[in-house]
Amino acid sequence: MNKSKSKLIIGISSRALFNLDASHDIYKKSGVESYKQYQIENEENILEPGEAFPLVKKILNLNKFYDGEKRIEVILLSRNSSDTGLRIRNSIEEHNLDISRAAFCGGESPHRYVKDFGVHLFLSSSIEDVKLAIDSEVAAATIISSDSKSRNSDSTKEQLRIAFDGDAVIFSDESERIYHEKGLDAFIDNEKNATSPLKAGPFKNFLLELNKIQNDFDQDNCPIRTALVTARSAPSDKRVIKTLREWGVRIDESLFLGGMPKSDFLKSFDADIFFDDQKNNIIEASRELTSGHVPYGIKNKG
Repeated sequence: MNKSKSKLIIGISSRALFNLDASHDIYKKSGVESYKQYQIENEENILEPGEAFPLVKKILNLNKFYDGEKRIEVILLSRNSSDTGLRIRNSIEEHNLDISRAAFCGGESPHRYVKDFGVHLFLSSSIEDVKLAIDSEVAAATIISSDSKSRNSDSTKEQLRIAFDGDAVIFSDESERIYHEKGLDAFIDNEKNATSPLKAGPFKNFLLELNKIQNDFDQDNCPIRTALVTARSAPSDKRVIKTLREWGVRIDESLFLGGMPKSDFLKSFDADIFFDDQKNNIIEASRELTSGHVPYGIKNKG
């Protein structure tokens, strides 16, 4: 294993990490003071895992491949105050999560600290905070809640599997805009005739940092596996392949679906999380796995 010196840093909100539905309902119905009183009165009652909890456990588990070196870090970024956040801190300790750094922002968005902490990916239940993080050029996604009980939320497999959509996630929405404004034929003509790589989307830098961790391992024994799951098909797939080659980015699997539904393919890939800019794709996927909506690009305007 040829270890690099990079560190992958993930920011997580408290509501994505833990199930705070009951206390959030109190906040919405009765206000800040009632919420504060409720959290203090219940600060010894340990919170149940939230949507992103299994993912965070698996991310933190990657450090065991580094003989005690902390190469992957998770940082808590919360709208709670330190006072109301004590219950969250107690829950982190009880669940034995190696999370030591945190920002408790007293009701304001924690997005302004993502760059200070060096965060490469921010996961939150707040679309407003996610949009602000993306505006700060940090990869971010809104974790979508699901009532499904069929999801395997305690997977025993060690390998972390991450699936990405292409346009408006890894790549910019430039090509998607042409499709949206001029139709499929114009989109295909543009991709066939384009000589330059696709422009970067909000997740390019995260993918580059993820690759640095992957490159520490032989490909056959890597604890992280990635997949591109895109509606593109031939001939528009060629520009994607050439762009990733130009960036020096490795994607382990590339699925060019030509508009087919993605959920069955994500299930077959056994993804731990899937990122897409289209809300309908994320809602469908969230029935089976943790899913993150990337509110970026032409599909999320207006």
